[in-house]
Amino acid sequence: MRLKTFELKAKAAAAEGGEHIFGSADTGSHACYMIYGMLKPGETGRRVRPGAGHEEMILAVVGSLEVSGDYTGMLPEGSAFHLIGEETCYLANTGEKDAVYVLAGGHSDGGHH
Repeated sequence: MRLKTFELKAKAAAAEGGEHIFGSADTGSHACYMIYGMLKPGETGRRVRPGAGHEEMILAVVGSLEVSGDYTGMLPEGSAFHLIGEETCYLANTGEKDAVYVLAGGHSDGGHH
C-alpha cells in the first residue's frame, strides 16, 4: 500500500490561529489527533487544553516555549509535557525566530464523542 502523507506546515502557516488539526476529517478515526502549531516571535497566549475526556502531549519541535497556567516554566526544544482533561496552559514564544510545536491528543477512558 502506498504511503499517504498530509502536509501540515503550510496549512498551519496559513491558518488564522497558527494551527492545523490533523484528525478525523483526514483519517476517519476519532481515536487520536495531532496539531501542528506555529508561534511568531513575541506571540503569547496560545491556549492548550485537552478538555474533558481527553489527554494531550505538547512537544516543542523548533525553539523553546514559555508555559504558564496550571504548569509554568520553559519547555526547551525537543522536550514535551502532558495535560489531562481541563488542565490549561498558555504557550509563548519569547525567542527571535518562529517556534513550532506538535500537540498529540487522544481520548481518556470514557472520553469518546
